[in-house]
Amino acid sequence: MLNNKKTINAWCMYDWANSVYSLTITSAVFPIYYQAVAVNANGGDTVRFFGVEVVNSVLYSYALSVSFLLVAIMLPILSGIADYAGKKKFFLKVFMFLGSFSCIGLFFFTGKNIEWGILCSVLASIGYSGSLVFYDAFLNEIVTVDQRDIVSAKGYSYGYLGGVILLVINLLVITFYDAFGLPGEGVASRVAFLTVGVWWIVFSLYAMSKLPENPHDRKPKGYYLTNGYRELRHVWKQLKEMDGMRKYLLAFFFYNMGVQTVMYLAATFGSKELKLSADKLIMTILLIQFLGIAGAYFFAYLSKRKGNVQSLLVTIVIWIFCCVYAYFVTEETQFYALAAVVGLIMGGIQALSRATFSKIMPVDTVDTASFFSFYDVTFNLSIVIGTFVYGYIEQVTGSMRNSTLALASFFVIGMIFLSQVKLKSVKTQTADVPS
Repeated sequence: MLNNKKTINAWCMYDWANSVYSLTITSAVFPIYYQAVAVNANGGDTVRFFGVEVVNSVLYSYALSVSFLLVAIMLPILSGIADYAGKKKFFLKVFMFLGSFSCIGLFFFTGKNIEWGILCSVLASIGYSGSLVFYDAFLNEIVTVDQRDIVSAKGYSYGYLGGVILLVINLLVITFYDAFGLPGEGVASRVAFLTVGVWWIVFSLYAMSKLPENPHDRKPKGYYLTNGYRELRHVWKQLKEMDGMRKYLLAFFFYNMGVQTVMYLAATFGSKELKLSADKLIMTILLIQFLGIAGAYFFAYLSKRKGNVQSLLVTIVIWIFCCVYAYFVTEETQFYALAAVVGLIMGGIQALSRATFSKIMPVDTVDTASFFSFYDVTFNLSIVIGTFVYGYIEQVTGSMRNSTLALASFFVIGMIFLSQVKLKSVKTQTADVPS
């Protein structure tokens, strides 16, 4: 039943459930813990991984890139199977359990077992990224077109808030570890990884208990793999004929390179270029998350007034300004001001990007997972290329500031493609009365 409040809230709760991974594991606690424990006997940053010596930060970067590439390879065919068999919720659960149990597995990572830590990191990343395509695909099946901007914003705001709540709890435990009966910050950090996995499982199971099992009542016959491939090929043929969707995916590919690279490396920029302490960087991350909530709702409101494409173009112009401004940032207060603006536009561009893609899809399609797989593959590949280019420019020029200018060029290219997208006015679907 479309626009059902209970179903919408349940869908948003999965964002609440999984965002603790992206905040605690990806951004705040795990990177700091990893850098502290992934060292050699002399305290150096070169470690042995299956007998090969490699710098710890390089190893972690490569591990994440591998995880994104694996997801990009797997998702299209799995999404085709999910659409054909009506199994979106099943695959959502599979990737959720993979990611959450991998986070729990990080509790046993002490630094001496570097292979175990990298394996769990890769599997957690796969679980998180892989689950999103099936989660996003439910958006078209639970709300009408006119509600997708605000519901997408609501999902992201749930995620930002849930991530902050657990992160604050974990930071308190890490800071006052002795009051909680823990022997040190290292063990407290490992407990944080454990809580991420448990939180992810508990709230995901609640969300999935309310989501529809098989919205289109698909009744599969024959082999799932071959028919799933046919389903995907059918969507691919449709996509090739949809000029607006192709241009939108190109635009998304380029500007998302900039967005995700900023999100992944903003803390590193503050640490390396401005010498900010870990506690100040974490406070900056919390500031960005809170402002992300306001940004998601503000740009959903703006899209209602000006349209999705125009609203996205506004956010991209601001992103370009931020990248150029970052080149000149030399003081702590300037960094905080920049972080505040990034928080607002981060929430807006993420929520609007998902909602806009859902509106470009054929109105009556039942292949929502297959369509969203192309969106999420584009998402993952843009992270791989964006972070690589950022690091490469820093290596060649010796400064992360030059890398921020490269990010500005990604946004410019994305803006050019996006300006060519014409989002047709789609008649609102007939909604059932919300219960």
